[in-house]
Amino acid sequence: MTRDGTPAEEIDTSRPHPARIYDYLLGGKDNYEVDQRAGDALAARAPEARVSVQANRAFLQRAVRHVMGAGIRQILDIGTGLPTSPNIHETAQEAAQDVRVAYVDNDPIVKAHADALLSSSGATSIVLADLRDPRSVLDHPDVRRIIDFDEPVALFLVAILHFLTDAEKPEQIVATLRDALPAGSFLVLSHATGDLADRRDAQAVYNNATATMNLRSHAEIERFFDGFDLLEPGLVQVPFWRPDTPPPARSDEVGFYGGVARRTD
Repeated sequence: MTRDGTPAEEIDTSRPHPARIYDYLLGGKDNYEVDQRAGDALAARAPEARVSVQANRAFLQRAVRHVMGAGIRQILDIGTGLPTSPNIHETAQEAAQDVRVAYVDNDPIVKAHADALLSSSGATSIVLADLRDPRSVLDHPDVRRIIDFDEPVALFLVAILHFLTDAEKPEQIVATLRDALPAGSFLVLSHATGDLADRRDAQAVYNNATATMNLRSHAEIERFFDGFDLLEPGLVQVPFWRPDTPPPARSDEVGFYGGVARRTD
């Protein structure tokens, strides 16, 4: 059993997991040798990989500060990944202590680590659920305990949709989530792309992982924002979304697009 009571046999450590590969590339310790091998293979085939995940993490933190500045006090983060400080709730609490955050991930290891981290906070929850079934996320009692869908919500889909295949209908999934959000809500989204370089070899690293990597073009990613109004500067490489410091070296190689949008109707 894990610390949260999840049967250990439900945790697959025989194949790399995207959240653990991401953790490894960020320099974290919550990963296994199989994830490290995959991360090294990814970095060998896409030399910008580590710069990209760091830039994506910085984008997430800037987006948190933006939505908090816009008056948002509840955040739904789907595809949380392994806790990396500062987490969303830590960044958000710098602006307002009354913020409420619901984290969602489908990896029992993520939930176990987050449970330990969040155990002292009644304004946060971590839910084991799958983005592929958005209604199960929206209707989960631990999401509903934290999130009031009658009030504006910031929905974070950061570096998660590229793990859904076209057959899994990611646009419909995002539309289902969008339709649950009232006016004044925000969507914060980032997604890996192959627009800037041929990354089919890097993409193949995920073929044996628990989820495949599905790179999409700028136009394909922009469609996820249907029903929202994209804020300036639009959908851009993540280091260039409202940077608060000069973008680091090699930012023009970063293979993630990101954007923040608001629902106005």
